Amino acid sequence: MNVADLKKQSEQRMSKSLDTLRSDLGKVRTGRAHTGLLDHIQVDYYGSMMGLKQVANVTLSDSRTITVQPWEKKLSSVIEKAIRDSGLGLNPTSVGDSIRVPMPALTEERRKELAKVVKSDGEHAKVAIRNIRRDANTTLKDALKAKTIPEDDEKRAQDDVQKLTDRFIKDVDHAVAEKEKELMSV
Repeated sequence: MNVADLKKQSEQRMSKSLDTLRSDLGKVRTGRAHTGLLDHIQVDYYGSMMGLKQVANVTLSDSRTITVQPWEKKLSSVIEKAIRDSGLGLNPTSVGDSIRVPMPALTEERRKELAKVVKSDGEHAKVAIRNIRRDANTTLKDALKAKTIPEDDEKRAQDDVQKLTDRFIKDVDHAVAEKEKELMSV
Protein backbone atom coordinates (compact mmCIF):
# COMPACT_ATOMS: atom_id res chain seq x y z
CA MET A 1 0.00 0.00 0.00
CA ASN A 2 1.45 3.38 -0.92
CA VAL A 3 1.35 6.49 1.27
CA ALA A 4 -1.45 8.23 -0.67
CA ASP A 5 -3.70 5.18 -0.36
CA LEU A 6 -2.98 4.94 3.36
CA LYS A 7 -3.89 8.60 3.92
CA LYS A 8 -7.04 8.25 1.83
CA GLN A 9 -8.09 5.09 3.70
CA SER A 10 -7.42 6.76 7.06
CA GLU A 11 -9.48 9.79 6.08
CA GLN A 12 -12.38 7.56 4.97
CA ARG A 13 -12.31 5.60 8.23
CA MET A 14 -12.18 8.81 10.30
CA SER A 15 -15.07 10.19 8.28
CA LYS A 16 -17.10 7.04 9.03
CA SER A 17 -16.37 7.49 12.75
CA LEU A 18 -17.64 11.06 12.58
CA ASP A 19 -20.75 9.96 10.66
CA THR A 20 -21.45 7.31 13.29
CA LEU A 21 -21.16 9.94 16.02
CA ARG A 22 -23.56 12.24 14.20
CA SER A 23 -26.00 9.35 13.80
CA ASP A 24 -25.74 8.51 17.51
CA LEU A 25 -26.24 12.16 18.47
CA GLY A 26 -29.32 12.29 16.28
CA LYS A 27 -30.91 9.62 18.46
CA VAL A 28 -30.48 11.69 21.62
CA ARG A 29 -33.79 13.41 22.34
CA THR A 30 -33.89 17.16 22.76
CA GLY A 31 -37.59 17.50 23.58
CA ARG A 32 -38.44 18.39 20.00
CA ALA A 33 -39.86 15.76 17.71
CA HIS A 34 -38.07 14.65 14.55
CA THR A 35 -38.78 11.60 12.44
CA GLY A 36 -35.13 10.47 12.50
CA LEU A 37 -35.64 9.55 16.15
CA LEU A 38 -37.53 6.41 15.05
CA ASP A 39 -35.21 5.42 12.17
CA HIS A 40 -33.49 2.58 14.03
CA ILE A 41 -36.72 0.92 15.23
CA GLN A 42 -37.30 -2.55 13.79
CA VAL A 43 -40.81 -4.03 13.46
CA ASP A 44 -41.75 -7.71 13.20
CA TYR A 45 -43.47 -7.85 9.81
CA TYR A 46 -44.78 -11.38 9.17
CA GLY A 47 -41.76 -13.01 10.76
CA SER A 48 -39.02 -10.76 9.37
CA MET A 49 -37.62 -7.62 10.98
CA MET A 50 -38.13 -4.46 8.92
CA GLY A 51 -37.37 -0.81 9.53
CA LEU A 52 -40.31 1.29 10.71
CA LYS A 53 -40.22 3.45 7.58
CA GLN A 54 -40.64 0.31 5.46
CA VAL A 55 -44.01 -0.55 7.05
CA ALA A 56 -45.43 2.87 7.94
CA ASN A 57 -45.48 6.53 7.03
CA VAL A 58 -43.70 8.59 9.70
CA THR A 59 -44.50 12.33 9.84
CA LEU A 60 -44.55 15.24 12.27
CA SER A 61 -47.98 16.47 13.29
CA ASP A 62 -46.47 19.33 15.34
CA SER A 63 -43.15 20.22 16.95
CA ARG A 64 -43.67 17.80 19.84
CA THR A 65 -45.59 14.92 18.22
CA ILE A 66 -44.66 12.26 15.68
CA THR A 67 -47.46 10.51 13.82
CA VAL A 68 -46.96 6.96 12.53
CA GLN A 69 -49.46 5.76 9.91
CA PRO A 70 -49.10 1.97 9.42
CA TRP A 71 -49.72 0.72 5.90
CA GLU A 72 -51.62 -2.26 7.33
CA LYS A 73 -54.05 -1.74 10.20
CA LYS A 74 -53.07 -4.93 12.04
CA LEU A 75 -49.49 -3.65 12.39
CA SER A 76 -50.56 -0.84 14.75
CA SER A 77 -50.12 -2.86 17.94
CA VAL A 78 -46.78 -4.30 16.76
CA ILE A 79 -45.45 -0.82 15.88
CA GLU A 80 -46.71 0.61 19.17
CA LYS A 81 -44.91 -2.14 21.12
CA ALA A 82 -41.70 -1.67 19.10
CA ILE A 83 -41.68 2.08 19.85
CA ARG A 84 -42.42 1.50 23.55
CA ASP A 85 -39.64 -1.14 23.81
CA SER A 86 -37.08 0.92 21.87
CA GLY A 87 -35.49 2.40 25.00
CA LEU A 88 -36.21 5.98 23.92
CA GLY A 89 -38.64 6.58 26.79
CA LEU A 90 -41.55 7.21 24.44
CA ASN A 91 -45.18 6.30 25.14
CA PRO A 92 -47.13 5.94 21.86
CA THR A 93 -50.94 5.94 21.77
CA SER A 94 -53.29 4.67 19.08
CA VAL A 95 -55.69 7.23 17.65
CA GLY A 96 -57.96 5.61 15.11
CA ASP A 97 -55.76 3.96 12.51
CA SER A 98 -52.65 6.01 13.34
CA ILE A 99 -50.21 6.12 16.24
CA ARG A 100 -49.29 9.37 17.98
CA VAL A 101 -45.91 9.58 19.70
CA PRO A 102 -45.73 12.66 21.97
CA MET A 103 -42.31 13.88 23.05
CA PRO A 104 -42.23 14.29 26.83
CA ALA A 105 -40.71 17.52 28.12
CA LEU A 106 -37.16 17.15 29.40
CA THR A 107 -36.36 18.04 33.00
CA GLU A 108 -33.14 19.89 33.85
CA GLU A 109 -31.74 16.74 35.48
CA ARG A 110 -32.48 14.67 32.35
CA ARG A 111 -30.87 17.33 30.14
CA LYS A 112 -27.68 17.09 32.20
CA GLU A 113 -27.72 13.28 31.96
CA LEU A 114 -28.15 13.49 28.19
CA ALA A 115 -25.28 16.00 28.01
CA LYS A 116 -23.05 13.44 29.77
CA VAL A 117 -24.15 10.79 27.25
CA VAL A 118 -23.30 13.15 24.39
CA LYS A 119 -19.83 13.84 25.85
CA SER A 120 -19.27 10.11 26.28
CA ASP A 121 -20.25 9.46 22.66
CA GLY A 122 -17.82 12.21 21.62
CA GLU A 123 -15.01 10.60 23.60
CA HIS A 124 -15.70 7.22 21.98
CA ALA A 125 -15.51 8.86 18.55
CA LYS A 126 -12.19 10.53 19.48
CA VAL A 127 -10.78 7.19 20.64
CA ALA A 128 -11.84 5.58 17.36
CA ILE A 129 -10.13 8.38 15.39
CA ARG A 130 -6.95 8.07 17.46
CA ASN A 131 -6.95 4.30 16.90
CA ILE A 132 -7.11 4.92 13.15
CA ARG A 133 -4.12 7.28 13.49
CA ARG A 134 -2.23 4.62 15.44
CA ASP A 135 -2.99 1.99 12.77
CA ALA A 136 -1.79 4.32 10.01
CA ASN A 137 1.41 5.18 11.88
CA THR A 138 2.10 1.49 12.55
CA THR A 139 1.65 0.73 8.86
CA LEU A 140 4.05 3.55 7.99
CA LYS A 141 6.67 2.30 10.45
CA ASP A 142 6.36 -1.23 9.08
CA ALA A 143 6.82 0.10 5.55
CA LEU A 144 9.92 2.02 6.70
CA LYS A 145 11.36 -1.14 8.32
CA ALA A 146 10.67 -3.09 5.13
CA LYS A 147 12.42 -0.25 3.25
CA THR A 148 9.45 0.25 0.90
CA ILE A 149 9.30 4.00 1.66
CA PRO A 150 12.04 6.50 2.51
CA GLU A 151 12.28 7.98 6.00
CA ASP A 152 11.34 11.49 4.75
CA ASP A 153 8.11 10.17 3.21
CA GLU A 154 7.27 8.31 6.42
CA LYS A 155 7.73 11.49 8.55
CA ARG A 156 5.73 13.58 6.07
CA ALA A 157 2.94 10.99 5.99
CA GLN A 158 2.84 10.82 9.81
CA ASP A 159 2.48 14.63 9.90
CA ASP A 160 -0.34 14.45 7.36
CA VAL A 161 -2.12 11.73 9.35
CA GLN A 162 -1.75 13.87 12.50
CA LYS A 163 -3.28 16.87 10.68
CA LEU A 164 -6.17 14.64 9.58
CA THR A 165 -6.61 13.44 13.14
CA ASP A 166 -6.61 16.99 14.49
CA ARG A 167 -9.20 18.06 11.90
CA PHE A 168 -11.57 15.19 12.73
CA ILE A 169 -11.13 15.63 16.51
CA LYS A 170 -12.08 19.30 16.02
CA ASP A 171 -15.17 18.20 14.04
CA VAL A 172 -16.13 15.80 16.85
CA ASP A 173 -15.77 18.57 19.44
CA HIS A 174 -17.91 20.87 17.29
CA ALA A 175 -20.66 18.24 16.86
CA VAL A 176 -20.72 17.51 20.60
CA ALA A 177 -20.82 21.23 21.49
CA GLU A 178 -23.72 21.81 19.06
CA LYS A 179 -25.70 18.91 20.54
CA GLU A 180 -25.04 20.07 24.12
CA LYS A 181 -26.19 23.57 23.20
CA GLU A 182 -29.33 22.10 21.61
CA LEU A 183 -30.00 19.97 24.72
CA MET A 184 -29.59 22.81 27.19
CA SER A 185 -31.77 25.29 25.33
CA VAL A 186 -35.34 25.19 26.62
